[in-house]
Amino acid sequence: MEPKDLDDLLTALFQRLRAAGVPLGLPELLDARRALEAHRGAAEPRLKRILQLLWCTSAAHNAELEAQLERLLAERPMRTAPTERDETPPSPPSATEPPHPPAEEVPSSPPPQLEPRPMRALMPLPVRAPDMPAPLVDDAMLISADPVSRRSMAYSWHYLRRPVKDGPRDQLDLPATIDRAARQGYFDQPVLERRVTDHSHLVVLLDQGGSMVPFHHLTRELVETLNDAGLGRVDIGYFQNTPAAQVYMDAHRTRPMPLEDLLAECDGDSSILVMSDAGAARGGRDQTRFRASARVLVDLKQRTARLAWLNPVPSQRWAGTTAQLIGAIVDMFPMDEDGFSNAVDRLRGQVGWRPR
Repeated sequence: MEPKDLDDLLTALFQRLRAAGVPLGLPELLDARRALEAHRGAAEPRLKRILQLLWCTSAAHNAELEAQLERLLAERPMRTAPTERDETPPSPPSATEPPHPPAEEVPSSPPPQLEPRPMRALMPLPVRAPDMPAPLVDDAMLISADPVSRRSMAYSWHYLRRPVKDGPRDQLDLPATIDRAARQGYFDQPVLERRVTDHSHLVVLLDQGGSMVPFHHLTRELVETLNDAGLGRVDIGYFQNTPAAQVYMDAHRTRPMPLEDLLAECDGDSSILVMSDAGAARGGRDQTRFRASARVLVDLKQRTARLAWLNPVPSQRWAGTTAQLIGAIVDMFPMDEDGFSNAVDRLRGQVGWRPR
């Protein structure tokens, strides 16, 4: 397929998938163009597989991509190679055949004169107002077609709170004040109680870039809902492929920070959440990645037992990959409704269902 035809096909497929409700944006389109440019000349099944890895996060998205791609390929005009002209010279006339008399020349008549048609006045094109997106309401912002809805994330974070009444004694205890006034027969002063302080501490390590590009929208929603949850303290670090001695404070990985500094305030009551595909997106077992991840996980387990790993790749694809090896030393959960809920329970210190 020619590069221009491939680019046109990719743009048309991108527009149709967005119209069908698949959450795609400009970063996903640019990533797909770079990936297809690197695999120029590959067969169509290979190109379809690359787009599924970059754009699809569910079985419904895979089916929609296959259907739209088949329609586009069927609508594409078939190009036939130009036929070669027959260059064989005509055979000379046989000696036995009499020569044909020359045809009489017929005087050609002059071509008819066409009268020019009057020019029609050009009509102005109709002006179309630009399409304006409908305003989003609060409930619509919590609705998502992802394996874990935004509403479920926002609801589950509240279970990590650890309220303790150890703040300043400046909160009015109304029932105690009424009871005191009733027992004394008069009101002299209000009864105050200590303010509730949230002592929860969560450290989140997020894999960013590389094979995690198709799941960036999930990491963004996770961070946004976490910032709105109102937990006591949340520390977020970003890495690529494997958390190492250095992590980053921003998603673009431009502000490095030692991992030791990020974990400086961790104790036995802190919770640590890691989100990465652990090599399951590309498949195969990478011993270097496994050993690097194992060293970091051993250090994290020495700080707290409230440790969980979220994997956005379905658990059916972990077998035979580095994710299966990492899942043997840490509780790894799939990024779906049940898996996210079980991961939050593990962060709370509850030992329940253990993934296989």
